[in-house]
Amino acid sequence: MVFMLIRAGQTAGVLLAAALVSFLLFRFVGDPVNNIVGQGASVEERAATREALGLNDPAIVQFSRFVGRAVQGEFGVSYRFSQPVADLIGQRLPATAELTLAAMLVALGLGVPLGMWTAIKPRGVLTQTLLTLSLIGVALPTFLIGIVLILVFSVWLGWLPAFGRGAVTNLGWWTTGLLTTSGLRALILPALTLGLFQMTLIMRMVRSEMLEILRSDHIRFSRARGLRRPALIYRHAFRNALTPLVTIVGLQFGNVFAFSIVVETVFQWPGLGLLVIQAIQFADVPLLAAYLLLVALTFALINLAVDLVNAVIDPRIRQEAL
Repeated sequence: MVFMLIRAGQTAGVLLAAALVSFLLFRFVGDPVNNIVGQGASVEERAATREALGLNDPAIVQFSRFVGRAVQGEFGVSYRFSQPVADLIGQRLPATAELTLAAMLVALGLGVPLGMWTAIKPRGVLTQTLLTLSLIGVALPTFLIGIVLILVFSVWLGWLPAFGRGAVTNLGWWTTGLLTTSGLRALILPALTLGLFQMTLIMRMVRSEMLEILRSDHIRFSRARGLRRPALIYRHAFRNALTPLVTIVGLQFGNVFAFSIVVETVFQWPGLGLLVIQAIQFADVPLLAAYLLLVALTFALINLAVDLVNAVIDPRIRQEAL
């Protein structure tokens, strides 16, 4: 319980710091009065708008009001779309969330078993081929991987759509493409593009951790005692590699969510990334501030979940944190 309270307090501190950065962005980047009423407005109109926005209040009052509204999910109105920012994020969040989840399933589904295989068979031809391909995967820019996949599977073979999200189904305020054939087909190429890069990182990390554990004195002693190979690999080596794996996967999950902008732009995926590109082009400060807070919240919650999972896997972590 103490461990959870400590981690929750740290998470709250991170979110407060992110709220301060978002507030400074909202306050000092551009002039919201100009964005709302235009430069041709009279002095009286500008003064009335500034008063209505509360910009004449002290900075600490404005920051407190900003935090209070953020807790309630209120970030003002988008300059670019003239809609509440919370509504815009709610419309685009499902697409990015599903893309992130699908990409991480690709990364884990391929990275973990391939990492284990290359550790168990370190000198095999397949292992050397996989390691070479993983280096190429790390070196290639994500957008180039996406373009190659579009060229092969959409242009040449015509198997999969190159752009868009396909048909979606409404589940309350959440829209999902996972329940339609066209939605699933549209998800494949963006998920592969985003997941392949993460897969190479996870594969090499799992390989490195398992090689170190398999070469340890503990494993050698267990092998000398006649412990069977599957038990050595799964019960000892892989289990001891879980703690760094969970940490890396948590960080990569946050990175995929935050930096899916490139993939969403390449595939014209209607998610938060594409929305942020449009906001940057228009200097849409309320939308950018809300996105920054959402990313910070995502990272903070993922890191909190990672800490809790690691504490369950390895009780020593709880003792070190107290």
